[in-house]
Amino acid sequence: MLKIRLQRVGRKNQPHFRVVVVEHAKKVKGKYHEALGHYNPRSKETVLNADRIKYWLSCGVPASPTVHNLLVTKGIISAKKVQAWKPKKSAKGDAAAGAA
Repeated sequence: MLKIRLQRVGRKNQPHFRVVVVEHAKKVKGKYHEALGHYNPRSKETVLNADRIKYWLSCGVPASPTVHNLLVTKGIISAKKVQAWKPKKSAKGDAAAGAA
């Protein structure tokens, strides 16, 4: 199954991401079908190929939650943002829950 997701290409402490169409089971830094743009979270620079993104979405290829939120922010798709991450459970909370 294909998926639109981010692929990190930046150096250490300098994140930079490609937006790519890739098989969902492949490695993060592996080969991809097509590059659809790039995103720099430090400078907030985003370059996206809206036509190709809309094409892949129309073919039924889902976007990862982070890419979905990026597309909503840039106005490429009109939808609500989704929660892209889950907060980690603290060690104290787990120990207290287990003791009770």
